Amino acid sequence: MSKLSHINEKGEARMVDVSDKATTARRAVAEGFVAMRPATLELVEKGEAHKGDVIGTARIAGIMAAKRTHELIPLCHPLAITKATIDFTLSQSPPGIRVTAEVKVSSQTGVEMEALTAVSVACLTLYDMLKAADKSMIIEGVRLIAKDGGKSGVYRAS
Repeated sequence: MSKLSHINEKGEARMVDVSDKATTARRAVAEGFVAMRPATLELVEKGEAHKGDVIGTARIAGIMAAKRTHELIPLCHPLAITKATIDFTLSQSPPGIRVTAEVKVSSQTGVEMEALTAVSVACLTLYDMLKAADKSMIIEGVRLIAKDGGKSGVYRAS
């Protein structure tokens, strides 16, 4: 296992010093899935959810989360996000909604945490918007699926 960058020689947590790193284009894509009953998915499809525009609200929440990741994850750097998109794919089998976030930045550090946070908050918002109809929903499979840029280069999930 490689040395953890957020731990100093004494084993203490630290924010990584990126001041000597080059500013480069960086991109990360993450995904998650909210599994739900078919009847709950039908409410989304028909636009009949009690709280209103489920997808639109979750999209804005995910974008806001990407921009505020540094306020939620203690050792993340604040980043000037240049792109944050949240996409939703409704699935009949299994019933649910797949959420995908893409985040871009030109920076000295990556945006993986921003993409993962965006997906997580968008999924939580879907749950919040639909919980009156289905408290049994499951948020699952939140993961990084792609990353470009920086010293570690390209990553693609298998």
